Amino acid sequence: MQVTETKNEGLLREFKVVVPATDIEDKITDRLKEAAKTVNMPGFRPGKVPPALLRKRYGEALRGEVLEQSVNETSTQAITERDLRPAGQPKIEVTSFEEGGDLEFTLGFDIIPEIKTCDFSKLKLERLAVKIEDKEVDETIERLASMHKSSEPIKTKRKSKSGDITIIDFVGKVDGEVFDGGSAEAFELELGSNSFIPGFEDQLIGASVGDHIDVEVTFPEEYGAEDLAGKPAVFGVDIKELRETVPSVVDDELAKKFGKETLAELKEAVSEDRQREFAEISRIRLKRVLLDELHEAHEFESPQSMIDEEFNSIWAQYEHSRDEGTLDDDDKEKSDDEHKADFHEIANRRVRLGLVLSEVGRTNDIQVSQDEINQRMFAEAQRYQGQEQQVLEFYRTNPQAMQSLSAPLYEDKVVDFILELAKITEKTVSMEELMAEPDEKPAKKPAKKAAAKKPTAKKAEAKKPAAKKPAAKKLAAKKKTED
Repeated sequence: MQVTETKNEGLLREFKVVVPATDIEDKITDRLKEAAKTVNMPGFRPGKVPPALLRKRYGEALRGEVLEQSVNETSTQAITERDLRPAGQPKIEVTSFEEGGDLEFTLGFDIIPEIKTCDFSKLKLERLAVKIEDKEVDETIERLASMHKSSEPIKTKRKSKSGDITIIDFVGKVDGEVFDGGSAEAFELELGSNSFIPGFEDQLIGASVGDHIDVEVTFPEEYGAEDLAGKPAVFGVDIKELRETVPSVVDDELAKKFGKETLAELKEAVSEDRQREFAEISRIRLKRVLLDELHEAHEFESPQSMIDEEFNSIWAQYEHSRDEGTLDDDDKEKSDDEHKADFHEIANRRVRLGLVLSEVGRTNDIQVSQDEINQRMFAEAQRYQGQEQQVLEFYRTNPQAMQSLSAPLYEDKVVDFILELAKITEKTVSMEELMAEPDEKPAKKPAKKAAAKKPTAKKAEAKKPAAKKPAAKKLAAKKKTED
């Protein structure tokens, strides 16, 4: 094998590789000898087929096998002998492979740059912490109680209003004829819930028990039943009873509805749950700051092929969001050129951070065990109730999907390794301060549920827009390095 370096510019390397015709012929001959042991041809006993006949029948197919084998083996050898680390799959172009001639091909790739990581012990970071107040727990319990409201008869004589529950009998007709599914007795309908055809509930507001009302409505054009879609209908409605909703009493009985024996146990569980939520958000904030520090502390040339691949992925997701009409208003105002400039910056940042984290993991022998991957896989499968086995089988037979599980685990372990070395101080803040974006002022009112605000793609530290939840067979979306 003869290897000639034809390009050495920055991180780009290109080589011309020549494999002598004699080596190719030896491989073909060896493959023919192996095939002769098992090939069956009419008129010949197994293993007795003449080599010339075998070459005539199978020679071309074997040449294809030998080509692939030779290219793979010699490419790997050329890279290994020069102690190079390709940044991605090398580009290979066969330039000559005539029968009886040498195999010639070009080999091109970007290499991983030399990266000298900073002294992590000099990093100074701040972890935000939220103290769970009794008031916050009580407010959460009150919301849980309102979610499990019950109803009781209205004792005073009055007319119905929005929010009341009416017990009604009704019969629906289209063109004067009763239609299937349009009748019911003792049906509970909460006025203002918009659970019936538009306009139906509004016509029951102001009614009294014992009233008969002819409700006139029109089925929506997109109604599920084609024979009713867009048609006018009349429902004869009898008001049998009026009830009003009341929230559940905050007591031990409420706790039992949530699997706890006492109210005290429920409060403790709520407090722990909120603490876990805030701790996760705090970690996301701390990780973002850490990545900012790592990005600023490391300056090196990134492989252009990796940047291009990342940019293309971001742009494809942007186009998908644009086609789906889910872009933010700010994103809609930007031109494609402005977006491309932003996305190139994001792609460059992601690649650089990915290389830094990878180098830290490589030099410190950080590994993800199979048990850790299995735990993540089973946790993911449990999110798809009724499809658990299909999801597990999908991951087990799809290397790319399995990589989507191991990659974030690996990244988290590397981040934890760095955080162990860094100097971290803890700062107690309000929930509003924790939830606010770093460049925003805290909200005046607390959010009802702790959830990290989703950054948009236009920001330099934005995460890639998340795809819609896939079905079990489409779980292979690769999770990129978090910015």
